[in-house]
Amino acid sequence: MIEKKQFYINGAWVEPIDGRDHPVIDPSTEEPCAVISLGGQADTDAAVAAAKAALPGWMATPVEDRIAALERVYAAYKTRTEDLARAMSTEMGAPIEMARASQVGAGIGHLKNFIAAAKAFEWERPLGDHAPNDRLIMEAVGVCALITPWNWPMNQITLKVGAALVAGNTMVLKPSEESPLDAMIFAEIMDAADLPPGVFNLVNGDGAGVGSQLSSHADVDMVSFTGSTRAGRLISKAAADTLKRVHLELGGKGANLIFADADEKAVKRGVLHMMNNTGQSCNAPSRMIVEAARYDAAVEEAAAVAQKVTVGPASEEGRHIGPVVNKVQWEKIQDLIQKGIDEGARLVAGGPGRPDGLNKGFYVRPTVFADVTQDMTIAREEIFGPVLSILKFDSEEQAVEMANDTPYGLTNYVQSADDARRRRLARQLRSGMVEMNGQSRGAGSPFGGMKMSGNGREGGAYGIHDFVEVKAVSGWAAE
Repeated sequence: MIEKKQFYINGAWVEPIDGRDHPVIDPSTEEPCAVISLGGQADTDAAVAAAKAALPGWMATPVEDRIAALERVYAAYKTRTEDLARAMSTEMGAPIEMARASQVGAGIGHLKNFIAAAKAFEWERPLGDHAPNDRLIMEAVGVCALITPWNWPMNQITLKVGAALVAGNTMVLKPSEESPLDAMIFAEIMDAADLPPGVFNLVNGDGAGVGSQLSSHADVDMVSFTGSTRAGRLISKAAADTLKRVHLELGGKGANLIFADADEKAVKRGVLHMMNNTGQSCNAPSRMIVEAARYDAAVEEAAAVAQKVTVGPASEEGRHIGPVVNKVQWEKIQDLIQKGIDEGARLVAGGPGRPDGLNKGFYVRPTVFADVTQDMTIAREEIFGPVLSILKFDSEEQAVEMANDTPYGLTNYVQSADDARRRRLARQLRSGMVEMNGQSRGAGSPFGGMKMSGNGREGGAYGIHDFVEVKAVSGWAAE
């Protein structure tokens, strides 16, 4: 069993001051694969103090040197891809092939995009021709607490660290205690990049401990959090007394609007997108809302596609889905599947229990419900598992109303051959992102939501902007 009981503080690996042991469970086997230490208040204070001490020097470092540091991080990251993939596959259940391509690959893409964005970013600029002696300076926010989830670990760590670092902030990273091993490898990557001591610090801990301590700490200037809406509320309340900036990327209940004129692969694409990462994505298209003329065929096709999705251990090669992350999540998903049945939805694929042949491990059957109505629990709650709900609409206006009938607002999807319709819907759907006809967002496109899906944006220039203060200067002397 792996033991990872140290924290990375002030440029060195240190023993916890008041840590306690915590087992990391392999969701494919339900057995412990590692033991880490969870930090206490003294560990949090030490990490924040290191970040605070390093802040003046790092803020004053020329942006060209900060970009060079990020380029060293990028180079070091690429030398550890297999280690990262195996860590994430073991600790959170991503199938190894998917871990290599998508989980690790996300980090490569984000770091590369931040380097390009930082080189083009306007760190200083005139206010305008009308005010020749006014200047705008983009300055670091300060000490940033970065609290990341277990479902896309490297995606979220690199989105936060890359932007915070190049913007001149110092930081304390608290990864999820469910998936800490990849984060500790990332700390080794940061160490290899030869950053000044204290710029990057890592303390393992849980939300109630280190997470709450960082959120309320007087010397933390910003919290960037990705996770559940419930936890986002608690962080916002904890941060309120110190009036620190809070950036939240929370849950979602994405609508996938499939019109009768959608391309022939639209339904299959939607099902497979939903099942990706075992449904554990905040931007998953979990509500497939289909025009009446195509509804029956879509239900039949979705069921057939889901029945062909295979489930297996994360360590096995192949294009299958793995387990969900832990017992709590497994039980929650099982309860919601049963609630869907009890509330009258028509089960057309999957259902309660583990897939055949898998008697141990947190495996869920790829599940599809048809004839779902807007008032049903499975249409309203974020399930965070491989469970798809299919609803029917009769008009474009009804489709918009159904899609927006949710407290969430992260990602919505539109499948239609009608260009004018897609443009209309892009403006009417209440979400931070709208993806159409299977086309992914481009490099540097901002990721984030509205309503109960949070605030702020991550990725590219927009992600950097969330980690800077805009300082207005008058009486600027021309150089």
